[in-house]
Order: sequence, then C-alpha cells, then structure tokens
Amino acid sequence: MAQFRTPRGTVTTPMFMPVGTQGTVKGISPDELLAIGSQMILGNTYHLMLRPGEDLVAAHGGLPGFTAYPGPFLTDSGGFQVMSLGHMRKISEEGVVFKSHLDGSLVDLTPERSVAVQEALGADVIMAFDECPPFPAEREYITRSLERTVRWLDRCLSAKSRPEQALFAIVQGGIHPDLRQRSLDLTLPFATPGFAIGGLAVGESKAEMYPAVDFTTARLPADKPRYLMGVGHPEDLVAGIALGVDMFDCVYPTRTGRFGYALTDDGRLNMNSSGPRRDLRPIDEDCDCYACRHYTRAYLAHLVRAEEMLGPRMLSLHNLRYLHRLVERARASIEQGTFVDWATDWGLRYFKGALPEWFAQTLRATEATPA
Repeated sequence: MAQFRTPRGTVTTPMFMPVGTQGTVKGISPDELLAIGSQMILGNTYHLMLRPGEDLVAAHGGLPGFTAYPGPFLTDSGGFQVMSLGHMRKISEEGVVFKSHLDGSLVDLTPERSVAVQEALGADVIMAFDECPPFPAEREYITRSLERTVRWLDRCLSAKSRPEQALFAIVQGGIHPDLRQRSLDLTLPFATPGFAIGGLAVGESKAEMYPAVDFTTARLPADKPRYLMGVGHPEDLVAGIALGVDMFDCVYPTRTGRFGYALTDDGRLNMNSSGPRRDLRPIDEDCDCYACRHYTRAYLAHLVRAEEMLGPRMLSLHNLRYLHRLVERARASIEQGTFVDWATDWGLRYFKGALPEWFAQTLRATEATPA
C-alpha cells in the first residue's frame, strides 16, 4: 500500500478508477462518485478530442471544471483506439491516422498531438501514446510495435510542457516474457513517475495474462505506481493486487450495471432473473452504497424489468462501490499482513468453493504480503 501525490490530491493505492470516457462516468454524478470513495477518474483523449474538442474543455479550466468532478483525472492517450479501431486507422512511424467514428473525417493523432490534447484536458496523470497490439498477433509485429512505442515515448516526453502533469510510460510485449523484457529494457531508463502495463486484457485468457502481469510487475520499480490498463473484474483486482498492481480501470462495473447485473462476493446477481423479484434483501447487506441502504433486490429488479433509468443507475453505483470496497478490504488485509489468507477466502466464496488454477497459481506466486 502506498500513496501517490497529484496536483488535485493524494490517492492511496491499490485503487480502482471509474471510467469517464467522454467526460462522464455513465449515469453517476460527481457527488455520488465522491460519496462512494472514487479517488481518480479516467478520461479518453481520442473521444474528447473529437467531441467536444480539447479547446472547449480547456476553456472550462480542464476536465475538473468541465465535469464538476474536483478530484484527480487520468487520461488515456488514445493508444487503445489504435487496436480497437483497427478497421478505421493506418499506423506509421509518425503516428496514427483514424477515420472518425462520428463523421468519417480523417483524424491525425501523433505522440505530440496526444500530449497537447492531454495537456489541454488538464489531467493530473497523462499516458504516453503507444501502440497496443491485438491478440493474437505475430511476435514480429509485437516486437515492431513495442519498439515504436518506445520511440513515441521519447517524443511524448520531448513534447510535454506542463511539469505538474505526471506522464506514465507503457510497457508492451503481449504475453511473451522475452518481449516484455525487451520492452522493460527500453522503457525503464526513461524513469517516468509511473509505469503502465499495456497490451493485456485484449482477448487472451486469464491463464495467459497473469504470468505476463507477474513477470512485468516484478521488474517495475516498487516505489512508483504500477497501472494495469483496462482491467476491472473483481477477480482481476484481487489477483492483480497480489502481484503488486497499484492502479486499475475498466468500464466493466457500469456496463454490467446497465445490463442489469450487480457485483457481489458471491458473483454476479442477475436482476433479470426470477430470483430477485420477491427478494426483500438489499443487493449486499455489508455494502454502504445508496442502493443497498435504500432499496431491495425486488425493487431494483422491478426497475430493470420496467426499463426505468434509476435501475441501471443504482446498479452501476453499487458496482463501483463494490470494487472500491474490494480494494479497501485488500488494503486493510495488506496492513494486517493477512492478504493471502483474505484473498484465498474471498476467492473460495466468489468461485463457489473451487479456485481456478490461474487464480490459485497467482496467490502461490505471492509468497509475502504485496507492497
């Protein structure tokens, strides 16, 4: 457990970051985000650059003024869109030319442009522009992309002009230890304030992903934040924390809430199923979120079936609070020196008594309490 200082406040890790891709965490107000313990919100360079444009955000004083969320922000560089919009882009050494998903116009995003947009957005933590390979990908392609990512990192650092913003480098290499090592060897000399683990959770299995996470976190500086990008299922948070990950983000809790699911220690609760329809209990009797303090499962299931917007909103709020509480419980167990026992007990309940081998192996790799 550690603390990381930003211009808008100190955050305690490990932590989960709600995703506000377009300047909002879907359905959740800033006051609600603060009430459930959110410490930092993620925004996206590519989407905000296209709409409403970084100049308008800057005119509000950056994302805090634009969104009315007063805490720290982290902005993704747009590198994920290099992969996710593969059918709408062309990569060169200079950067990436996208075809806008909004109107089809061509958008040129270079390392310098990415940094300029992120500076205008005013985030506390900004990410280096990187190339995120899809899964599966040929080793030759992964090698070329990780080396290009390092060259783009150098250009990002040269373009950066706001010293108060922390720029994190991104380590690539897919699921291959030797390519991860190559990326580490090229990236670590830049000594950025934090490091992200990229190129994972893009289609590989968890049994393939977590050895790569283990390999990478073990070789990153323990005194700087280690950020596992785009990962946020409950089991991923527990396993990632076991391996020394400090920061997580994912759309999973709010997307799951919009689909009518609630996250619990017993797994996902489907509000579209028959079980909750006459259940007078809250989603989680141990949860202190607004939904659990005021509403029954039966009422929330009714809202979902009736397609009332309050239902998905309350489920999203609960799911975010569940993940915040999960990392809070992990932090407490780290402080008490009981993390592995706590994680094992949590996993046995979550996985209905039988730990998946990848999860058990991850805990076995944690011989001591994580830092």
